Formats: sequence, C-alpha cells, structure tokens
Amino acid sequence: MERQPPLAQLVEQVPFKDKVPRSSRGGRTMNTFKQQCLELRKKDYTLPEIVKMTRRPKTSVYFHIRDFPLSHSKKEGIRELQGARIRKFSLARKGKSMRDFRRFSEWNKDGVLLISHLLFDGEIYHGGCAYNNRSMALIERVTKAMENMYDFEPKRYKNSLTGVSRIAYYNVALSAYVKIKAQELLQKITYFPKSFKSEFLQSFFDDEGCIDFRPKNNCRRIRGYQKDTRILFIVQKLLTDFEIESKIQMPNEVVIVGKENLIKFQRKINFSRGVRINGKRSNSIWKQSLEKRDILQRAIASYQS
Repeated sequence: MERQPPLAQLVEQVPFKDKVPRSSRGGRTMNTFKQQCLELRKKDYTLPEIVKMTRRPKTSVYFHIRDFPLSHSKKEGIRELQGARIRKFSLARKGKSMRDFRRFSEWNKDGVLLISHLLFDGEIYHGGCAYNNRSMALIERVTKAMENMYDFEPKRYKNSLTGVSRIAYYNVALSAYVKIKAQELLQKITYFPKSFKSEFLQSFFDDEGCIDFRPKNNCRRIRGYQKDTRILFIVQKLLTDFEIESKIQMPNEVVIVGKENLIKFQRKINFSRGVRINGKRSNSIWKQSLEKRDILQRAIASYQS
C-alpha cells in the first residue's frame, strides 16, 4: 500500500466542490457527501481521517462507512503505530515516579543518618529502598530523617517470629538517587566534620555492632560486622579520628578492646538510646533485652581501678 501523505495535506487535496457545507440538508447534497465518504473509505482512510477531511460529525461519517471495514494491511499498520506510541511512552516513563522527592547537595547530620542506616541495615534496590531493625527507636529515626526528602509514608511490615520491623519506600527514582548518595557518602565521610563522622559511626554500631561483655571470661569488646571490607576500613579510619584504637579481624569484623578505648567510644560515639540486644536468643547470656549502652556501661564499670 502506498504511503499516505499527512492529514493536513490530504485535507487540502480534497476538491472544494466535494466538501459539503454544514447548512446543506438536500438529498443531492447528502448523496454527494455519502459518495465522498465511500470514495475515501475505498482509499483506506480511517474514520478520524475522513471526519477531518469532510469536516462533518463522526456519527454522520460512520453511518455511511460502517459496512466497509478497513483493509487488513491498514489495520496492521494502525496496531504497529499504537504499539510504537505505547513503547515510546513507557521508555519515557521508565524510572520515573509521580511521587517526587527533594534532593540535597549539602550534607547534614540527618542526611548522614538516613543514608548510613540504609547502607548498613537497609536495602537499596531497583524498585525502592527499605530499612530493617528490631529497634522501633531506630525505625522511627530513619522514618523521620526520610521526611526531609520524601513526603509519603513508608509501607510497614513486622515479622512476628523475629520481631524485626521493616519500612519500605517503593519509588524507582528515589532508590536510584539514594544509591548515588550512598556511594558519595562513603567517598566523602572521612573529610566531613566530626559531628557527621560520629553520626556515621553510631549508625554503623547501632545496626552492625554489639557489645561483647562476658565477666566470667574477662571479655570486654565492641564488635562491628560488615561484609564489605571497604566499609570496615572506613570505620577504622573514623575511629582513629576520635583517638579510638581498633583492629580489623578478617574476614568481616572491626573490634575495639581496652578500657580507654571503650570509655572514649562511650563518650564520643556510644550506642543510641532504645537499641537493645535480643534477650530471647537461645545463646543470650543476659536472658533479657538490655540496651547496648547499658551493657557497655557495665563492661567499663567492671574494670578494676
């Protein structure tokens, strides 16, 4: 089938004498209009095209051409065109959301808190980002920090068996942005002010850390686990900035030992209030859900002067 010129040109190509005045209602005029519609239909023009060319109502045109379907090739061409439009629209929308968010160029403590928690006990994936923790205090801290960027409430879940809560933000564009900021944070955190560094360290030890205090074994140490060894060395460097000595125990731990180091950690970093150990674990030596900062205080107090 020959390629048809644009509709604007087709309108101009229709002889003026064949265009039917809207005020005409005579039989001859109607016959001329009918014939015009049929002739255009034989040339495989669609209903919208004939309407535009004749400048007559759609119902009037349809009445004359309803029994004369388009050719198979014309229908296939229309389907392909519609499919192309849908694909183009889908590509334009890919990775976008109607729920926009606020970007930030200047870092602050809330930004460090939010991104670091999503790095440690969180997930940043294609469809969104999420944070998981047993501590409702930390869940609410992350939720509040996210409010500075995103106006929509997260989806909330809770595992009744483990007691772990989860907040999730399903937004592709937000997730892509958070991923970029997470990489930026890891690159820049060692150059940030100390208040930002302490926020990062507290997030790390709240999410990934524990206080290992076993009086009978004379064991007092703070441990932080992370499968990404690059982060372990960043944590060690930041601890050095606070004059806290630590060591990396392969494959995946940073460890702080010694009375002076524990005291410095307590004064300059510490665990957040409300962050507790899981006293219901079968191997728990405390058999109760104590706050990590309270166990740290007991460990420091247990040193003999």
